[in-house]
Amino acid sequence: MLTGETDLAGRVAARLRSLHPGAEVGGLAVLPGGRSGLTYRVRAGAGEYVVKAVPAGQRPVGRNDVLRQAEVLRALAGTGVPVPAVVASSSEHPAWFAMTLVPGQSLEPALDGGDLPPALVRDRMLALIAVMRRLHGLDPALLPLPPQPVLGPGEELDRWARTLRAVPAELRPLGEDLLGLLGADVPAARPAVLVHGDLRLGNVLCAGREIAAVIDWEIWALGDPRVELAWLLLFADPGNFPGIGHPVAGLPGEDDLVRAYAGGELPGMRWFRALARLKMAAIMGHNIRRHREGRHHDPVQETLPPTVAAMLRAGAELLG
Repeated sequence: MLTGETDLAGRVAARLRSLHPGAEVGGLAVLPGGRSGLTYRVRAGAGEYVVKAVPAGQRPVGRNDVLRQAEVLRALAGTGVPVPAVVASSSEHPAWFAMTLVPGQSLEPALDGGDLPPALVRDRMLALIAVMRRLHGLDPALLPLPPQPVLGPGEELDRWARTLRAVPAELRPLGEDLLGLLGADVPAARPAVLVHGDLRLGNVLCAGREIAAVIDWEIWALGDPRVELAWLLLFADPGNFPGIGHPVAGLPGEDDLVRAYAGGELPGMRWFRALARLKMAAIMGHNIRRHREGRHHDPVQETLPPTVAAMLRAGAELLG
């Protein structure tokens, strides 16, 4: 264990001992799959916790701002949105927080495959839509959240246009065409709601058919609810991910999910579905670039350029 991890382990253990007097506190075990900061699992007496911490020597910004994640989890306690409970935190560098470990399965059927019964796949996706409705139904002004800028459709488009244009041109065919189509008819914003930012089955823990907890709140924001809904719709069809999607029986269609969320049609959804494809292409292109520049070695990235091109083409077809 590195010196920074040893110091973190001691600080976490001291705080957890205050919650479990006399109980043994185990060491920090790296939790696979964590993509923001450092993610560990630790046992304290009869309890198990997940610890997220800022890597030593790094600034607590962006995905490493773990205390911002703790703030939204605390704000959502008791709202009916299922989230882990924050039990301890520290702003002393490197900052960290501990939350309850919620048992459950995290699986994105369209990308991870698996062998889930079709009825279970359908029930989980519809349960997630119900959680999304609950989250978006909260009044952000009544939640104890830090001040946040509001991201309307135009701001979202500008954000992902910058990300896409940072990707080498050969990796983003039709990218400028799609940006032009999106920029020509930006929908009026709906009242801003609290959005998770990446709400899908891969970012929740399921217990049977139920959503036990929504996790990975690194990019929560205040924005238009249709941005979040359209992002989830992408994962309702493995065909949206040519080359990497897995056939899945039971997934509700995109139109079915819109009706489950809104009770009918939602204006502007074609635009937001195209934006979701732009967003996915920008993210995937950025990851390919990082791999090719040696910042994150992942040979799988070399298989993804056709998927990025297909995302951009599909977005343009939706609007063109």
